[in-house]
Amino acid sequence: MPKRLFTYLFLALMLPNIALCFTEGMTMPENLTNIVLPAGLVMLLASLLKNPGKAAWLMFPFIFFAAFQLVLLYLFGEGIIAVDMFLNVVTTNGGEIEELLGNLVPAVAGVFVVYIPLLVLACVAIKKRRLLTPAFRRKAMRCGAAATAAGIVLLAACYATIDGYRILTRLYPANVCYNLALAFERNALSANYPTASAAFTFDARATHPADSAEAYVLVIGETARANNFSLYGYGRDTNPLLSRTPHLTVFSDVTSQSNTTHKSVPMLLTAATADDFSRLYHEKGLLAAFREAGFHTTFISNQLPNHSFIDFLGMQADDCIFLKEGSNKADDISDMQLVQKLDDVLAQGRKKEFVVLHTYGSHFNYRERYPREMAVFRPDSRTDAKYENRADLRNAYDNTIVFTDYMLHGVITKLKSRGAQAAMLYTSDHGENLFDDSRRLFLHASPKASAYELHVPFLLWLSDNYITAYPGNTAAISANRQKKAESSVTTFHTMLQLAGIDTPYADRALSVADTSYTERQRKYINDHNEPLPLPY
Repeated sequence: MPKRLFTYLFLALMLPNIALCFTEGMTMPENLTNIVLPAGLVMLLASLLKNPGKAAWLMFPFIFFAAFQLVLLYLFGEGIIAVDMFLNVVTTNGGEIEELLGNLVPAVAGVFVVYIPLLVLACVAIKKRRLLTPAFRRKAMRCGAAATAAGIVLLAACYATIDGYRILTRLYPANVCYNLALAFERNALSANYPTASAAFTFDARATHPADSAEAYVLVIGETARANNFSLYGYGRDTNPLLSRTPHLTVFSDVTSQSNTTHKSVPMLLTAATADDFSRLYHEKGLLAAFREAGFHTTFISNQLPNHSFIDFLGMQADDCIFLKEGSNKADDISDMQLVQKLDDVLAQGRKKEFVVLHTYGSHFNYRERYPREMAVFRPDSRTDAKYENRADLRNAYDNTIVFTDYMLHGVITKLKSRGAQAAMLYTSDHGENLFDDSRRLFLHASPKASAYELHVPFLLWLSDNYITAYPGNTAAISANRQKKAESSVTTFHTMLQLAGIDTPYADRALSVADTSYTERQRKYINDHNEPLPLPY
């Protein structure tokens, strides 16, 4: 048994290396290095201890990485475990993780079948003191040393012949360990944000008349992609209410700079962009700017707090409300409760009001995001993340867009009833993959962002009296609606201009409510926070 357990451990740890040779499009020297060098090191490590069970538990982090990596490949078909993947684990609540894993049955079952028996057998070997023979260990060490030496030669060849080759980005599991270290570093920066930004000020001031009643609402969608809005030409009528709403401007071609929530939402709420993402670590956000300018500010979220930048930026408001905080998993907290909370805020009758609504939107599991009476497209019951379920999954996803349409119509209705000069801007943090093409990608946060993940809706509604009071902004919005834009860049500056807030941090050339707005090369931020040109 000890020899068989040793072999089992070796093969289980090498599975991701083998799989990555088929998914990452690497050259032959890279593939050989990715197999030979890790194989040698695993064999050496596994032979250091007499008991292979202890060796298995000693290498448990790599077993965890292997299981995580295989599930990731099942989901996206490519890519190593990214920094953002680790941060998603930290910033995703337990209910979401349970929903996701519950609908990834084939992948989860596969890694359980491979790795749980390994850990059980390791426990048995430890308890029964089943040891490798000295002769076997010596042989394993010699083989491991030989493979390691050959791997080092291959590694040198990669560095010599492949431009940009780096062990920390191209060799598994070194790249995963590096990404984990970066995740810890970024998490520390996030935790330090309240201290680092404490002294920051926008020097913001209001320029609109002090006696005019104003109400501005920024609605941040979740996982809603433009492709499935009938406002953007989708074949199904997913926007029956908004399509008949006067004074609603649909910006035709807008992208997000990130396909992950923990990056995209902070960029919507601050001046940080892919080009200068690091300013997020020490600057405050929109809620603080509006508050400085004399607005009463409210942040209302239908997501659980997770001690991330989103929470910290929300806490800069006068009132910060997390609807799900303290709730049970079984509680059905609909996005329509955001509308009710908005109504409560507007009922206070304050002159200057700014509200951010952070929705749960179209986050997987889609079928849980809308009431059954709004299941327009059916069947929608098969929720497992499998290609053969794509029709049901698409139906359920489209139903979430119909519900979003209903919710946004509710926001506009509440603003109309307030009678103030009002505007609502809606955009989503990112989009979603729905098994759209031959790559069979599903969900979001894929290592290589797809067009489905980055193209987002961007809708701007103005009240009648706002249009009358600020015809210049209104004309600019109409003139800019067909220009290319980036939600991560323009949202911050557009909201400030709509509300007439002047600050040295506002740039009118980045506001779609200004005649000076100009298109620029669009970008997205990669896993290592580097700005890259949009690839499509």
